[in-house]
Amino acid sequence: QLVESGGGSVQVGDSLRLSCEGSGRTFSDYGVGWFRQAPGKEREFVAGISRAGTKRDFGVPLKGRSTISRDNSKNTVYLEIKWLKPEDTAVYYCAAKVTVTGAVLSSGYDAWGQGTQVTVSS
Repeated sequence: QLVESGGGSVQVGDSLRLSCEGSGRTFSDYGVGWFRQAPGKEREFVAGISRAGTKRDFGVPLKGRSTISRDNSKNTVYLEIKWLKPEDTAVYYCAAKVTVTGAVLSSGYDAWGQGTQVTVSS
């Protein structure tokens, strides 16, 4: 099970840290990705991290404005977003999959959280 938190309503230029907590499985066996979906748009990849945290990948939307990290002792992955823009408004989802070394982090996930809403206003 994956549970996201940390969303909310913020202003343009603010920063936000989203959390994704996993339970029920050995969290360190799983690569984790963050995706987002805005109203009327398709879901898009924003960031992913390997199971040990040694590999990261970022999608176009938040490249250069985000960091992804994980604390396996807390079964949690974090996504920090800086300089938020109105177009960052979306539901943010985390997802997990069992991975091996070198696995693609931008797709192939089979477990998803319920999402957390992020709303950026000017």
